[in-house]
Amino acid sequence: MPRTLRIASVNVNGIRAAARKGMQPWLESAGVDILTLQEVRAEASDLAAALPGWHVVNDEALAKGRAGVAIAARSPLEVWRTALGDDTLDSQGRWVEAEIDVDGEQITVVSAYVFTGAVDTDKQVAKYAFLDAMEARMPQLASDGSLAVITGDLNVGHRELDIRNWKGNVKKAGFLPRERAYFDRFTAGAGQAVTCVDGSTGTGLGWVDVGRTFHGDVDGPYTWWSNRGKAFDTDTGWRIDYHLASPALGKRVVDYRVVRAPSWDTRWSDHAPVIADYTVGA
Repeated sequence: MPRTLRIASVNVNGIRAAARKGMQPWLESAGVDILTLQEVRAEASDLAAALPGWHVVNDEALAKGRAGVAIAARSPLEVWRTALGDDTLDSQGRWVEAEIDVDGEQITVVSAYVFTGAVDTDKQVAKYAFLDAMEARMPQLASDGSLAVITGDLNVGHRELDIRNWKGNVKKAGFLPRERAYFDRFTAGAGQAVTCVDGSTGTGLGWVDVGRTFHGDVDGPYTWWSNRGKAFDTDTGWRIDYHLASPALGKRVVDYRVVRAPSWDTRWSDHAPVIADYTVGA
């Protein structure tokens, strides 16, 4: 019988710090089946300590204390991969995907942490290379009607609705027209010709931005707030944490929400968890 599968994704801004600040009580009450994490900044042993009773797969960054992604589930994760693109791509600690059997139906879950980038630097070049590799991988994940979801901190606000102060950020990494154009192609209808925000043209992949589809054309809801000033208190945020569902899985979304902390001092990360419920099972 089909059932609801709850997947949560969050940039923890360091798993050890998040655990100290209260991640575990939230997780115990959230009813999560699969948890994807970004910016873990720790080793497998730290994940095991922070997530007792969970089965965890992860990919650590080469630089100690940087990046890091993980997927945690209630049942063992037997098939998982960290490769994205060719050997020239710097994806260490930024991409992990796992195949999970849910009552006889398979779903591929990805935890991704895209580079922040910086205009006119090597960091921005690396960001574009990563997004290129994502764009090449997505049709493979969705082939033959497969169920797949890419979750994580993708470090791009796709539309003006996704950034409170978008006018001041059009020339900054995270809201550059070329970055946003990738998301135009990701989310346009599969096989559809699309003219992107940067003036380029391409072909749509048909993936579903679950958050935007579920909430419609409203500001946000934002998932990250700068630590500067009173950004959190005034809800001056960015929506950069996503669930991108393959066309087949996108039809099975039954709920989505951003879990914004009630106040600044109750946060355990500068990002909010994003949760989506999907109907799965043969």
